[in-house]
Amino acid sequence: MQYIIETKSLTQRYKNFTALDHVNMHLEKCAIYGLIGKNGAGKTTLIRVICGLQEPSSGTYFINGVSLKEKEIYEERQKLSAIVETPGLLLNMTAKDNIIHQYKIIGMPSLDGIDELLELVNLKETNNKKVVNFSLGMKQRLGIALALASNPDILILDEPMNGLDPEGIIDMRELLLKLNKEKGITILISSHYLDELSKIATNYGFIDKGKLIKEISAENLNKYLRKKVEIQINNQKEAIKYFEEKNIDYDVINDNTIFLYKTTNISKIILDLAKKNCIVKNIKEKNESLENYFLKVVGENND
Repeated sequence: MQYIIETKSLTQRYKNFTALDHVNMHLEKCAIYGLIGKNGAGKTTLIRVICGLQEPSSGTYFINGVSLKEKEIYEERQKLSAIVETPGLLLNMTAKDNIIHQYKIIGMPSLDGIDELLELVNLKETNNKKVVNFSLGMKQRLGIALALASNPDILILDEPMNGLDPEGIIDMRELLLKLNKEKGITILISSHYLDELSKIATNYGFIDKGKLIKEISAENLNKYLRKKVEIQINNQKEAIKYFEEKNIDYDVINDNTIFLYKTTNISKIILDLAKKNCIVKNIKEKNESLENYFLKVVGENND
């Protein structure tokens, strides 16, 4: 598979500190990729390197299959827009004038599409209101409008929900979903708001101490996040036969551990298994969140 963005052994060192350690990331076209990590884990450094804001110490990355080391990479970077840390807004100008200024910077041949951009980010009615008087959520949405001015295929956002109130977070979520579903824009987003990220991401990458320790699709992750009952059992083969007969949704975790989903009468299941010489040694209910899953993955990596 050719990825829209891919990194291979991407490494960034600063004297005695390694910010990125042989990172191998895979971003599929039209995905919303949630990059998750603690402060200082390497998220912003990874974004800066991919955006061409700094050269990696070693390794490489590809945009649409074109390597950092090929001259065509400059053309491919034109298909990418990013907001790293905070958007660069002109506070004493209106939202529309900010976009006009951005159009001139990137060399757009005309001013067509500005009203559509303002409507897309729900800022069309701000009229002559200066950006300095905008709420934080309005400023964030204007920053995204500036990033969209060049009609990018890829949008990279570094903590776009930081500091937003609940309404602002909802607005941001709906905007990102709209850009992805209606405009077909691939989005790479780093965020500490894991609950919100779980509502929009199609793929995840977990980064810790400069290492990308796991990538997983939302579909596979949801199997872990579903409410479930974990049972440890002595006769797994017979237990699986029983689950198949009763159409009980299950996952085999290891030789003696099974997850059961949508179980309404666990007591009956245990009794039925006992009749088949399947003894349940241990049982516990689990209902994991994305945050718990992240902490578990990081903990296993550190161990």
